[in-house]
Amino acid sequence: MQKEAATQDRKRGVILAVLISGAIVALFNQTLLNTALPRLMEDFHISTSTAQWVITIYMLVNGVLIPTTAFLLQKFTTRQLFLAAMSLFTLGTLICAIAPVFGLMLVGRAVQASGAGILMPLMTNVIFFLYPKEERGQAMGLVGIAMVFAPAIGPTLSGWIVEHYSWHVLFYMILPIALVVLTVSFFVLQNVTETRNPKLDVWGVIFSTIGFGGLLYGFSSAGEYGWGSRMVLVPIVVGLISLAVFVTRQLRIDNALLEFRIFTTPTYSLAVLISLMVFMSLFSGMILLPVYVQNILGLSPMQSGLLLLPGSIAMGIMSPITGRLFDKYGARWLAIIGLAITIVTTYFLTRLTLHTTFLYLVTIYTIRSFGLSMLMMPVMTAGLNSLPLHLNSHGTAMSNTINAVGGAIGTALFVSIMSSRSAVHTERFIREHQLNPADPAHLQRATMEGMTMGTNDAFLVAVVFAACALILAFFLKERDGEKLDRVSYQQKEPQPT
Repeated sequence: MQKEAATQDRKRGVILAVLISGAIVALFNQTLLNTALPRLMEDFHISTSTAQWVITIYMLVNGVLIPTTAFLLQKFTTRQLFLAAMSLFTLGTLICAIAPVFGLMLVGRAVQASGAGILMPLMTNVIFFLYPKEERGQAMGLVGIAMVFAPAIGPTLSGWIVEHYSWHVLFYMILPIALVVLTVSFFVLQNVTETRNPKLDVWGVIFSTIGFGGLLYGFSSAGEYGWGSRMVLVPIVVGLISLAVFVTRQLRIDNALLEFRIFTTPTYSLAVLISLMVFMSLFSGMILLPVYVQNILGLSPMQSGLLLLPGSIAMGIMSPITGRLFDKYGARWLAIIGLAITIVTTYFLTRLTLHTTFLYLVTIYTIRSFGLSMLMMPVMTAGLNSLPLHLNSHGTAMSNTINAVGGAIGTALFVSIMSSRSAVHTERFIREHQLNPADPAHLQRATMEGMTMGTNDAFLVAVVFAACALILAFFLKERDGEKLDRVSYQQKEPQPT
């Protein structure tokens, strides 16, 4: 009996290791180009707004593809999906590495994202099939390493590489790793999830693509064009209308692409809402601090990446630990303690000045990351645990979609707040100190003061988001999935094919 259990643990460990390796490569690639944009602009002779598309298109394709993963997870086996996803990602990486023109590089990024968008939902779904409820926290804690550490280390590494080598090296570095993961998975990955033959809701795919794509594009463009621009308002309005049609349709048909009635589960709904606010608060630090340390403190892109690195390491170390704590104590108190730490440390980031030290920023950001590590994966796991297993693919797809939209909204919102409030503070500083805006030295001083205060205002909004999440965390329960099994809309458990 013990021998069988050990063999089973080994098999689960191998499958999980392969899936996590694929997720790390994909998520690492998500932020790899953040500090390489100036080099791309120089090599391809393009503007900042054009270069930004290498990041925007990755997020767009991810956000558009994720809603379809519930269908894909039911239709195809674990091996089929993972091998297809890693093959697409590897092909996209090769295209980017050899791209002689910017247009081809965008194609490569889109192909990369089409593979990466499948990997995270697939991995989460497999874990819920492999592990019983009492062990899922530990497994999801290991996944947390990929979710937090990989995207955060990307800017630091790419900053160093582009300072010494061509940006092509970034993709040539990822390519062999992706090939190794693909090759190993071909030989060792086994089928885990159960499949059936669901009918694809084609109109649902169309409306969800337009809806989520419009929202992601609109919010992603807000920082560049401003909230009043047609480039922002039109995609958001079209996206909202399409999403309204999409949700209405999903509630009326039997073969829903995304099952929105899972929101009748209180724990799942709370978990998704808390995760959304936490995600937006997380992005405030990842977006605002690099801008502040480079534009105000005058540090290099690599130094700004190093600022985030200790926090990322702390999150990576804590993720499996909080997974074990979740299995033992549940999500509620982990979330409450983590959010309390997040609120206090984010408040400290509202006190930035022109003379804030690098050590202060590293210390506060690292403690803040420690707080976030205590709640991100436990809250998500608690939400998915509250659903019956046969609805896990819908729950995973839904939470990943909302987090993708939340990341785009958070990025746009905090950049917009910082920009608009910076302009207001700059004007007021000039007026109160009777400075001459025509004098470059006076203008520079006022602009730096204004930007610092604008950054403080943006972090204050992040404090509000974290405070709202803390209030919701007190209502978080561990399990209420039994109630779902009695709801009339539920389908029967799928049978293996």
